[in-house]
Amino acid sequence: MPQGHSRLGGGRGSKKSLVEKLVLAVVSAVFRRRGVLLFAPVLYITGMVLYMGSFGFDVGVRMNAGGPAPPGSVYRSPQVFEKLWPLMENESNSSFNALTMAWSQTLHQSWQPCGSMTICQTGSKELPESNGFLIIEANGGLNQQRLSICDAVAVAGLLNATLVIPIFHLNSVWQDSSNFSDIFDEDFFIDSLKNNVKIVRELPEDMLQQFDYNISSIVNLRVKGWSTRNHYLEKVLPRMKELGAVRIAPFSNRLANAVPSPVQCLRCLANFEALRFAEPIRVLAERMVQRMTRRSSEGGGRYVSVHLRFEKDMVAFSCCKYDGGEEEKREMDIAREKGWRGKFRRKGRVIKPGANRMDGKCPLTPLEVGMMLRGMGFDNTTSVYVAAGKIYKEEKFMAPLKLMFPYLQTKNTLATPEELAPFKGFSSRLAALDYSVCLQSEVFVTTQGGNFPHFLIGHRRYLFGGHAKTIRPDKRKLALLFDNPKIRWENFKRQMQAMLHRSDVKGSELRKPGGSLYTFPMPDCMCKQNKMKHKH
Repeated sequence: MPQGHSRLGGGRGSKKSLVEKLVLAVVSAVFRRRGVLLFAPVLYITGMVLYMGSFGFDVGVRMNAGGPAPPGSVYRSPQVFEKLWPLMENESNSSFNALTMAWSQTLHQSWQPCGSMTICQTGSKELPESNGFLIIEANGGLNQQRLSICDAVAVAGLLNATLVIPIFHLNSVWQDSSNFSDIFDEDFFIDSLKNNVKIVRELPEDMLQQFDYNISSIVNLRVKGWSTRNHYLEKVLPRMKELGAVRIAPFSNRLANAVPSPVQCLRCLANFEALRFAEPIRVLAERMVQRMTRRSSEGGGRYVSVHLRFEKDMVAFSCCKYDGGEEEKREMDIAREKGWRGKFRRKGRVIKPGANRMDGKCPLTPLEVGMMLRGMGFDNTTSVYVAAGKIYKEEKFMAPLKLMFPYLQTKNTLATPEELAPFKGFSSRLAALDYSVCLQSEVFVTTQGGNFPHFLIGHRRYLFGGHAKTIRPDKRKLALLFDNPKIRWENFKRQMQAMLHRSDVKGSELRKPGGSLYTFPMPDCMCKQNKMKHKH
């Protein structure tokens, strides 16, 4: 489910009157007191500045009413494409393809995983006696579940608890009834962590009997988001010792990013070493990667993968406007009401599609992704894998991307209907297939944020010597460029190639304080090599 709706929605229409009344009340009170009469004008002017500043972007929109829209606020990408397409065609089948040189061959610091299963040494062969059982509920889609699982391993290690294989909550949005073992290799997970955290498939008989064979009878500790190490030691551990078992549901984002190194090590071990997909997913994913590699012969077996977030619910949630007119508006209103039940119709909420676009919050269309890649130098011989759900108005929006990149594949073209049949209706298992193919690509393109790219970027860094090999578009700059139908092809290419270079430079970023090691595994999960070497 998309996050951050409060930032994408609108403001309060009554803000002006409330602020004005407040300012006038203050000024009136000042005038009643003779000793501060001289300060009244200053107070009034200050109040008016605050009053005017409370509008943010809305003021600019109103001032522009009837005039030209602010640059970057309107979807004009089809007009830009119409002008640039003949020039793109002239450069088709060129001798240069950015796929062969997407990542510079200059010297980089080389990072490698710190030993397969030894990054978190316990110092003893046997684990100490357990303080009790930890039961967590993982909610959301595939990678939100992954986040909960890895954090649960870390918390279990911190508390010296026995972790029960996480329960997956049936999410109202994802509608996937899969259990842990349907998505991840349960045996491998338990065995990989056996020297660090004790994990069991279910509570033992005596504990089940204690709670009348009803998991919901176990006390649910409402842990706040991003809770610290001390919170778990001071609040959760005593209850666990008292009751023998505690439950935390939901568990998503319930552990702070900044925790001591031993706890971070458990996150590393769980995410990058212990969690692998269940065998049916792995087998089909390996076939799909092999087929994608074979179909990428023009690029020497290398391909670009794109995580495309242009499903109807994502477009609706963004509150952005494209080129579908009244029909699009009606469909988006219905989708918002269905998915978020009145949140976008609350009194005073103003939907500002132009402001959202200028701020880089609008999902990139397939057309925009294609133009960006062609501008970066990926020609029409480039093989592209698109990881996505059901694209909004797929026939219309995917057509130009397929025109620019005829060697385009999806899971539906790489796998047969018979191969995909066991996965249909299980969104997390299908997402696992997409994740696996994207993981092995030479270039990964993220277009809208979320847990999928955040985890994939970190996983790619872990596999590729610390470099994410990922294009992260500057969507604010793209909004300006795509709003200019007069832009020259050479200028557009120059801007896109600068964006690619910036992604290359930022590909080896280290984790900053408060950052997530799932996206930035260095230096917590990886060790720097002593010598420098060429990276491709």
